[in-house]
Amino acid sequence: MPDHPSGHLSGHPSERPAGRAPEHLYAVLAAQRVLPVLRDADADEAVRHTAVLLAAGCRAVELTTSTPGWAAAVTRTAALSDRHGRPALIGMGTVTTTAQAETALDAGAAFLVSPYPAPEVRAVAVRREAVFIEGGFTPGEIAAAVRAAGVAKVFPAHVGGPGFVRSLRAVLPGAVIVATGGIRPAEVADWLAAGATAVGIGGGLPSDPGELAAVFAGAAAPCCAPCDAAAGH
Repeated sequence: MPDHPSGHLSGHPSERPAGRAPEHLYAVLAAQRVLPVLRDADADEAVRHTAVLLAAGCRAVELTTSTPGWAAAVTRTAALSDRHGRPALIGMGTVTTTAQAETALDAGAAFLVSPYPAPEVRAVAVRREAVFIEGGFTPGEIAAAVRAAGVAKVFPAHVGGPGFVRSLRAVLPGAVIVATGGIRPAEVADWLAAGATAVGIGGGLPSDPGELAAVFAGAAAPCCAPCDAAAGH
C-alpha cells in the first residue's frame, strides 16, 4: 500500500482545479482498487455505464478519448455522485496531446491518464495542478512518472505479469502503481498481492448489478476518514 497521506477534496470536480489534493485521489484509488476503464460507443453510453458503476460502489471511473463525444461525457459524468452521495471522480484516459489534456480538464476531469510517456500532457498537468497518471512499461519510464507525480500506470501490464509489478514495488515502495492492460476481474487479487495499488479493468466486469457490486465490495479497502464517514463506515 502506498504511503501517501489522505487528503479531502471539497466541492465538485468541475468547480476546482483538478489536482489540488492528488493524495486524495491516490487514497480513493487505493481504497477502490478496481478502476474501470470505459471505451464506449458514444457519450450517452458512457454516461449510462458510469452511472451503473457508481451505483455499484465505484467512485473513480476512467473514460477514454476513443469514445466519440468524450468531452461531453466527462462533463455529464463529473456531475454525478456515488451511492454514498460523494462526487464522482472522473478520469480521462488515452490522453496523449496538449489539446486533449486541456479539453479534458476544462470539461471537469478529476485526473488524466496516458498509455505511455507523454511529456506534453505532463506539462499541462503541472501548469494546471492536475493529477496525471502517466503510462510506462520499462522500469525507467515508470520511475520517471513516479518521480514526477508519485504515481504511474503500468501498461500493458499483462506482458510482465504480477511478478513485474512485484519487482517494481521493491524499488518504488512509496509509489502509487496502477496496473492496466489485459487483466480480468478474477485476476485482480493476484495483482494487488503483487503490490499494485489499483488495477485498471477495460472489460469483463459483470453486467448484473449484484455481481458488479460484489466485485467492488470484494476489492475495497478503507479510504480517508472524511470519505469513510460520508459512506457511513
